[in-house]
Amino acid sequence: MTIEYRIDTRHSAWPEDLRDLLAEVETATIGHFEHLGFLGSQIRPVFPSKAIGNAVTVAAPGRDGVVIYKAIDLLVPGDILVISRVDHDDIACVGGGVVAAAKARGAAGIVVDGPCTDALEIAHSGFPVWCRGVSSKTTNRAYQIGGSINVPIACGGAAVLPGYAVLADDDGVFVADPNHMRRLGAVALERQKRSRHLRPHLEAGKSIFDYQSSEES
Repeated sequence: MTIEYRIDTRHSAWPEDLRDLLAEVETATIGHFEHLGFLGSQIRPVFPSKAIGNAVTVAAPGRDGVVIYKAIDLLVPGDILVISRVDHDDIACVGGGVVAAAKARGAAGIVVDGPCTDALEIAHSGFPVWCRGVSSKTTNRAYQIGGSINVPIACGGAAVLPGYAVLADDDGVFVADPNHMRRLGAVALERQKRSRHLRPHLEAGKSIFDYQSSEES
């Protein structure tokens, strides 16, 4: 029996100026005014991290470890591997070997809606990984079930299309079409600027309702 792996054409990496725009943007700021595109809050960084990149999507079933490495071979610098565990199991498809391979390809990070393994090794590598806990049960390249790469997926309850912009930090993971992400990023930066101006007012014990920004005066 021949095992089929669906690999669709990858999208071009999005412009560097978008990456620069998002460098100071926080996912929690976008969370003040956007309601779609957030992966579930149970998906957390293995260690405090931030990553910005171009989504390469993977639909990964069961214990099949082949599909992950097939996706890694397609990575270019700035990509983020976004993996949907389609069986919603407790099997880790990301560990020290996967991280080493993705890091060598210049990837910006990995996001998976399942557990990882080798958590300490991942932390020591300095390579950003977001996952749903840790498991000692892992995938294996001997198990060839199939899978898909660069297809629309659901990860952490959010729709992720190939080529989506990914913004991930200590507060969570947010994804959006690059053009929409650009608009949101600009709004977020302005909001963060206002928040920095407001903070001394609050730290002085004053009411937020008594605050008037320079833009409003």
